Amino acid sequence: MKVTVVGAGAVGASCAEYIAIKNFASEVVLLDIKEGFAEGKAMDLMQTASLNGFDTKITGVTNDYSKTAGSDVVVITSGIPRKPGMTREELIGINAGIVKSVSASLIQHSPDAIIIVVSNPMDTMAYLVHKTTGLPRTRIIGMGGALDSARFKYRLAEALECPISDVDGMVIGQHSDKGMIPLTRFATRNSIPVTRFLSQERLNQVAEDTKVGGATLTKLLGTSAWYAPGAAVSGMVQAIACDQKKMFPCSTYLQGEYGLNDLCIGVPVILGKNGIEKIVELELTETEKEKMKTSAEAIKKTNGLLTI
Repeated sequence: MKVTVVGAGAVGASCAEYIAIKNFASEVVLLDIKEGFAEGKAMDLMQTASLNGFDTKITGVTNDYSKTAGSDVVVITSGIPRKPGMTREELIGINAGIVKSVSASLIQHSPDAIIIVVSNPMDTMAYLVHKTTGLPRTRIIGMGGALDSARFKYRLAEALECPISDVDGMVIGQHSDKGMIPLTRFATRNSIPVTRFLSQERLNQVAEDTKVGGATLTKLLGTSAWYAPGAAVSGMVQAIACDQKKMFPCSTYLQGEYGLNDLCIGVPVILGKNGIEKIVELELTETEKEKMKTSAEAIKKTNGLLTI
């Protein structure tokens, strides 16, 4: 199993690190446009191999896509990160050009690869890859929902004052502060609905804290977060590499599911060796359906800014 991560910044390096530590890939190629940067990150990570007990080979390259040839999974993290006060949508102008160029170069050398898109605005960048590569929708996956759900579970555990391993929950919709939909109705603590433990007011606060999770970290850090995004990607890559058939909420191209068409948006999917192996349709309430519709409209508005 060969995995390529494009962009050796904080998010890309975290992706490479977590994938390597899990020891399911034979090689991770880390690529960046900055001379020597990916090589340095790769060398630093390889020097942790004996300490962390992994045998995955990490190779760093400067803008040489021939070294990515034969990749089974490719991850696109490249682009400019958010700064405090910026929305993900404000990144579209620069990041669209980068993602379009990167995806074309990756597919040239790895035509059978599954693509995971991390660059923001993520739903629109995943849509761009669909429209410009012509790949089957099963092989293009946006990471956002996996990350948003991890942040939701963190906030649920905080509110419940319990171990996070007790908690399960899911976020669907747009990967944005306003468009994501934390499904508090489905959230559980050891299979018991969290509504048994938390008031509606507290659950509403959990949902709001989840929705601004990225912005909260950007304000604190001065840039986008990287540990949780890297971990989210590594979990998705492992599900594909090991054919785990795990369910993740991911941004995927819809063709009638949830009553939506011609956009990428976060919904639960089953990930396995073929990428997206099934889209899971939840029975949403009328309120949840309305939120999903509003979220989709916001994505389509952002998609309209693309030049394809």
